[in-house]
This record gives sequence, C-alpha cells and structure tokens, in this order.
Amino acid sequence: MNALALVFDPIFLQPFLTGLAFAVLLPLLGAYLRLRDEWLAALAFAQTAAAGSLLALLVGLPLMLGGLLAAMAAAGLKSLFEGADRGRQGAWYAMLLVSGWGISVLLIANLPLAERLGHALFDGQIYFTERSHLMAAGVCVVVVGGALLRLSRALLLSHFFPDFFRARGRSAQRIHFAFDLLVAASLALATMSIGVMAAFALIFVPPLVAWRGDGGWCRALLLAVVVGLAAYLLSFILALVLDQPFGPLLALTLVLAGVASGIERKTRFRR
Repeated sequence: MNALALVFDPIFLQPFLTGLAFAVLLPLLGAYLRLRDEWLAALAFAQTAAAGSLLALLVGLPLMLGGLLAAMAAAGLKSLFEGADRGRQGAWYAMLLVSGWGISVLLIANLPLAERLGHALFDGQIYFTERSHLMAAGVCVVVVGGALLRLSRALLLSHFFPDFFRARGRSAQRIHFAFDLLVAASLALATMSIGVMAAFALIFVPPLVAWRGDGGWCRALLLAVVVGLAAYLLSFILALVLDQPFGPLLALTLVLAGVASGIERKTRFRR
C-alpha cells in the first residue's frame, strides 16, 4: 500500500490529524520560548503534565484534566521566578523536570494500570489516541493560536523594548504568565497524544532550525512550522511502514534536521 494511502486510511487518519495540529502549534510557541531563552521550561511543563496525568489515574480523575492542571500549576509556580536571573530560572526548571520524572516513574512502577499509560506518554504511541484527543487538539489550536496572535506584539515588545511597559506604568508579567499558560496547556495535551519527548522536540528543534538571524520574525515562524510539519509527516509515514514507535522517530528526525541545519549554516559562514 502507498505510504500516503496509509496515512489517510480511516484507522490512522484520526491520529494523524491529532498530531498534525500540534506539529503546527508547538513550533510557533517554541519560537517565542526560544526568543525568551526559556526552552527548558517546555520540557519541565511536558514532564509535569505526564506526572499529572498519572496522578489523575491514581485518584480517578480524567487523564487530560490531570495533565492540564499539573502543567498549569507549574506555569503558575514559574511566574514566581519572573525577573529572576537565568541561573535561578534554569535551576527551577531542572527541579521541576526531575520531580515530574521521579513521580512518573514511581507511579508506573507501583500502579499496574499506569504502566501502559506511562509507555504511551514517554514512547509517543500516537496510534492509540481517541476522538477526544483529536477534539482537544482542534480546540487547542483554535484557542491557543488565537490567543498567541493577540499576545504576539506584546511579547515581542517586552523582549526587544523591556522599558516599554514600565514607561507606561504597566508590567509585562501578566502577558508572560498568560503565554506560559498557553504553553503549559498545549504541552499537556500534546504529551497525552504524541508523548513527552516528541512534544518537546517539536517545540524546541523547529525554532532552532529557523533561527537563522535573517529574513525577519514572520519568516522564522513560517520556517519553524514548515520544519515541524515536514518532520512530522516523514516520521508518521516511517513509523507506519517500519512498524516502529512514532515518538522516537519524530525526535530523531528533528535532531537530524537540526544537525543538518547547523552544518549548512557553518558551511555558509565559511564561504
């Protein structure tokens, strides 16, 4: 069977569309995270969301709700470090990441029902997603995408002109907190669909490839989305054809794209 025909097979179309939504959204969010040099926060949010969904399983709550609540709580705690030096912020993200990982592993080891969910969260078994995941992804793209469009100008102003808000007697902290909530919610839902590391790879690598220092912000955003979509489509097809887990293939495909971009950039500068 043709590879593209496999993608549009009714069995795989729903998972494909679910992941496709995040392949568009996460690189856009990642560009703003990279602008603020807060990419480690994305991994911390994803890992916290995984722990939250496993805790929800323990207490009998919906898994998505647990992941969302945990990730948004992490975003709320992150806001306490707004304005702190990069070292303190990085240490906080690392502590959050390690604690989320520790909770997840302990729950997987001690709850029989959590083992399968744990593998899905960390391996990225997108083929087991349900209609609820697709609906959540669609709502996430519309709501988060619309909110990001409204916040974009303020985020850029707060980064390039940090005195802009102070000169008008305002604070950029609320804007940053709103953006953090968008990232946390998106990563929580993406983690439930494509896995922790695959979600992090989508939010981290495409903006890294697009960060060329020329061509303007809009061009960088467009290139980030193109890279994310291309890597996602290739990985999804390879996973089907080779009968391999989707998450690792997506992560490795994006890593190869990042390495190729770095080599190309280094070669270009030497000319």
